[in-house]
Amino acid sequence: MSSNTTTGATREASASSTTVTQMYRIYINASAERVWEAITTPEWSEKYYYGTRVDFDLSPGGAYQATPGPAMLAGAEAMGFELPAVVVEGQVLVSEPPHKLVHTWKLLMDPSIEGEGFTTVTWDLWSVNDTVTKVTVTHDVSDAPLTASMVDGVGEAEGNGGGGWDQILSALKTVLESGDVMEFT
Repeated sequence: MSSNTTTGATREASASSTTVTQMYRIYINASAERVWEAITTPEWSEKYYYGTRVDFDLSPGGAYQATPGPAMLAGAEAMGFELPAVVVEGQVLVSEPPHKLVHTWKLLMDPSIEGEGFTTVTWDLWSVNDTVTKVTVTHDVSDAPLTASMVDGVGEAEGNGGGGWDQILSALKTVLESGDVMEFT
């Protein structure tokens, strides 16, 4: 099944910082309400988001975190490393169900990224019609070059990390359209 994703990054440099925005788009044969539910509930996220269980307090200022589910824990054990109880954390900035979700994002499971600050993820859901939704994920990874590489899937070919947002969106599309969980191991 084709994932129909497109990716791109824009970079603007200044003397004190680097602005990097990564944008990913995909069309999913599901209503915006169904896509929203998949993005914001642990029962769905575990099927497409690297085996993590998301927990969103969808009010502005509410907490966001992703915890490892059984599949992620088993994968980490097989590779010989332990995972923290929370692997991603952030804060909800904007919640407009079922069309827009903006939250901060910080990966906690990789010590090499600890020094980088929070980045910002924006989910835009646009109803093409009653059964098709255009999903755009914009990740502002300004001043977070290691995070930028990881979420762009740079380490995938070397077996050092997954396919980033492309992989997440492809797996989201697959699970919503067919019910199948994509296996990447």
